[in-house]
Amino acid sequence: MQHRTARSTSSTARPRLRRARFAGAGVAIGAVALLAGCAGGAAEPSPTASSGADEPALTGELTIYAAASLSGAFDELAAQFEAEHPELDVLPITYDGSSVLATQLIEGAPADVFASADEKNMTKVLDAGLADGADDFATNVLEIAVAPGNPLGIAGLDALADGATKTADGRPATVVLCAPEVPCGAASQTLISAAGITLTPASEEQNVTAVLTKVKSGEADAGLVYVTDVKAAGDAVEGVEGVEIANAADATNVYPLTALSGAPNPDAAAAFVAFVTSAAGQKVLASFGFGAP
Repeated sequence: MQHRTARSTSSTARPRLRRARFAGAGVAIGAVALLAGCAGGAAEPSPTASSGADEPALTGELTIYAAASLSGAFDELAAQFEAEHPELDVLPITYDGSSVLATQLIEGAPADVFASADEKNMTKVLDAGLADGADDFATNVLEIAVAPGNPLGIAGLDALADGATKTADGRPATVVLCAPEVPCGAASQTLISAAGITLTPASEEQNVTAVLTKVKSGEADAGLVYVTDVKAAGDAVEGVEGVEIANAADATNVYPLTALSGAPNPDAAAAFVAFVTSAAGQKVLASFGFGAP
């Protein structure tokens, strides 16, 4: 059962993020999905499915704001959710950097659900009084993305330091990062600091999709993106695995989501959050490479 942290009516109390409690929390979601699939040999019914004849059908439209790194997974989640609720129209999801989305929401953009790639930007939304609490539903870590075949032989963060790696024509390798204010950028700075290197990026992008696009197009020789982005890119890029840093866990991004208090469609918003945090939703996230919260 999900239990959300409620926002107190006291003027001094602050809404808080809640750590989700899944079976085997801290273990890969795939293991959770496997155990769920093995129990009795039958699939667990989705919590969004109607549980009784008197339960009203979800109708209207559902508007979701989600971090760019969630695009593949949330498109699939939205498709499954809409299929279970045929009278509901899930609008095309708005994807961008979490800081950009949080700012838009605080400035009055109408939405039902917000999914952030970090707790910092979710906290901004909670502190603005736009939600009563949030559920952690996934984790993600960074990986170095390079061109297929890793032509420059980049083997770790040290190779991304200024002047450490050169191309065949002698120029320094071009490295692109997310901007520090967005979750992938903050995580990148944590890793760079832990590695003790100086890394001056050619550009700082407002979301992880833009970083990946520059690597895919050849505008950049390498970029720090999420492992889920490398997985989703298929053969377009290659990930440099096995970057060992003593405190790499400090750069793990925890993803929270919430049904916004002013949601135009509160019933659908609450139901979608419940679906994402359910065993069925977690299985979808695991298939895209996300870890357990």
